[in-house]
Parts: sequence; C-alpha cells; structure tokens
Amino acid sequence: MFFATAGIEIAPWVPLLVAFVISFFTSMGGVSGAFLLLPFQMSFLGYVSPSVSATNQLFNIVAIPSGVYRYWREGRMTWPLTWIVVAGTLPGVLVGAIIRIRYLPDPKSFKIFAAVVLLYIGTKMVRDLLGNRLATKTNSTGKTAAAPHVQVTRFTLQTLSFTFNGEQFDAPVASIFVLSLVVGIVGGIYGIGGGAIIAPFLITLWRLPVHAVAGAALMGTFVTSVAGVVFYQAIAPLYSNLSIAPDYPLGILFGIGGMTGMYLGARCQKHVPAQAIKWMLAAIIVSIALKYIFEAVQ
Repeated sequence: MFFATAGIEIAPWVPLLVAFVISFFTSMGGVSGAFLLLPFQMSFLGYVSPSVSATNQLFNIVAIPSGVYRYWREGRMTWPLTWIVVAGTLPGVLVGAIIRIRYLPDPKSFKIFAAVVLLYIGTKMVRDLLGNRLATKTNSTGKTAAAPHVQVTRFTLQTLSFTFNGEQFDAPVASIFVLSLVVGIVGGIYGIGGGAIIAPFLITLWRLPVHAVAGAALMGTFVTSVAGVVFYQAIAPLYSNLSIAPDYPLGILFGIGGMTGMYLGARCQKHVPAQAIKWMLAAIIVSIALKYIFEAVQ
C-alpha cells in the first residue's frame, strides 16, 4: 500500500501490528507510544518530513480514547490533574509545532533534538529507579489492591490532593502547570503531545503513583494532539515547499492498532508492578536516544 504524503510503500498490517505492540506496553505508564512510533517511522520506514509529527499526533487521536475509557471505567482517572496538564501543554504544543517547522525541518537536526530529549527522560528514570526514589505506594508486589479508585480530597490553585489505594498524595498545581507548558513545547516539536514527557516527571518529581496518573497523562496527550493536528493542517498551505499535514491513511492505521493495544494495556496495568513498567520504559527510551546519537555522529 502506497502512502502518498509519507512517500512510502508498506503492507497495511505493519503499522497495525507495530502500533498494537508498542501501545500495549507504553499505555501502562501513561504514554501513548507515539514517541516510539516516531523513530520507527523515521528510521525503518524512511518517513522524515515534518508531517511525520502531525501523523504521530493523528495516531494519538485515534488510539488514546480506548485507554482513557478503560481507566475511567475502573475509577483511575484523576480529572483535576488531567485539566492542569491540558492547560499547560495545549499552548505549548502550538509553539512547539512552529519551532519544528521553522527551525528543525532537517531530519538530522530533528534526530539530534529527539535524542537529547529522550536521553534526558531515560537517564532520569534510570537514576531514580537505581536510587529507589520511585515511590509508587503500592504493596510489596507492586500491584494495586483490589479495585482501587482515585478520590480527590482537595483541589485549589495551590494544591491537588487525592487518595489512591489507601494512601494520600499531594501535588503543587502551579509547578505542574509550568512543567506542562515546557513539556508541551517539547512535545509539540517532537509530535507526541507531551504525555511521554509529563508522565515520568509526575512520578519522579512528585512521587505520584503510576497507576493513578496514567489516565490523566493519556488524556492530556489526546487533547493536545487534537490541537496539534488542527494546527499542522491549518498552516500547511503556508508551507507549499514542505510536507506539513498528516498522512491520514497511515496515521489512522497506526491509530487502529494503538487503540486495541491501549485498551488491553490499560486493562492489564493494575496487575503489573509499577517498577517493572518504569524499567521497561526507561530501557526503551535510552536505547532509542543512543541510537539517534550514534546516527548523528556517523
């Protein structure tokens, strides 16, 4: 099957299968998997034009609702946290899209930028894991108790407090908003909506439980991805010399595979130890970052 915008020809089952496998695992950590689909498209499919970022965000739009639905159904959506993340990342992702088009259209420059972002996230996660600083506040097996639910106890302009699995957690609203704004810019450049960046920070900086923040991170990524795709599509006519708008058939195929993977991943998440989820994400992120650095040096 030929995808005109991407300029590539592959079998339709390839994006379906790749997106399913990636999303099944990454959705457990509150990440859609778009940050892994991007290097797959660039390195394996040869899709390196700026429109790959928009295609990645289209994948988020199609795939994420199934995972969010599952977290909501099981009572693990922390809605106030979701809206804080959205309020910060939404304007940031639009700024990031402009930076991507104007200053990072060259694939080599973009790969260097992506490597720096991924390496920072991955090494931070590894350092915290090795230092035993990830406080997931679960039982000794790392699994949540039977049918745990998020219960918001306080939400002001200063503090968000909620209980989960018998423990109380507090998070600074202003700090999360500022961080969301910054990661929104980075996410807009990278074409991932920001969820892949905000989720590890919520867990490592404020020690929020991965089982309670995953749904919020995914929902934040969904909203900002909608804005990102609309923005890329709107400005495409202004850049006739560049491929800006998403490749809709490719993005939808990735999205369908991701939709199934996210639903199953969200359903299985409560049975998987939080430490195992974070080690998996950290290993993948660091390996991709090192690969990009190697390619840049070469």
